Amino acid sequence: MKKLAIISVLALSGVLVISCNDNSKPARDYMPDMKDSRAYETYADHSNLSSKGVTYNNRPVAGTVSRGEELPYHLPNDSTGYAQSASVNDPLPRLNSTELEEAERLYLINCAICHGTALDGNGPLYKGGTGPFAAKPANLVGDPVIAALSEGTLYHVMTYGKNLMGSYASQLNRKQRWMVAQYIKSKQGAAESAPAADADSTATAGAAASTGAMAK
Repeated sequence: MKKLAIISVLALSGVLVISCNDNSKPARDYMPDMKDSRAYETYADHSNLSSKGVTYNNRPVAGTVSRGEELPYHLPNDSTGYAQSASVNDPLPRLNSTELEEAERLYLINCAICHGTALDGNGPLYKGGTGPFAAKPANLVGDPVIAALSEGTLYHVMTYGKNLMGSYASQLNRKQRWMVAQYIKSKQGAAESAPAADADSTATAGAAASTGAMAK
């Protein structure tokens, strides 16, 4: 009974000591060097590391791909790379309607200011010849030379730029550039099919008129 009383008193004393502890003051660390290891900021000055025999230039290892990115684009920014881009296949599957809407949004944000919302080269910077650009940007749907370009070449131009157009690799990631290339090709296809449909309807109307005239 006496031992039980002593244990109860000690337990109560321990509870009182713990409850009265000042939590605003941190406890003493047992091994502070392991608990708080020395960290190096990514964009800090690392020049002192070279004196210690440590090579660090805060650049990604060559050949690495950031998470969520498509495979690296291997063609160089020269005439040979441009010519070879025609044979590069689009790694993305065909975009569905929702993805095409997103591709259109990306186009309108990044490309329409020059090439226009209708892809006819009449964007706000040209504005029918009254804008700040004296030369009309490329007509993406009306120029047969541009319409003949593959998705790979469109991607190449968006990656590196061409003539007065600069690179959009910093504005659009790899996947987004392929999406915009698919969007442009879809609009070119629609523009090509429209005249054929108009010609068919004109021919049908002409044939109907001729038949009516013969019947009279």
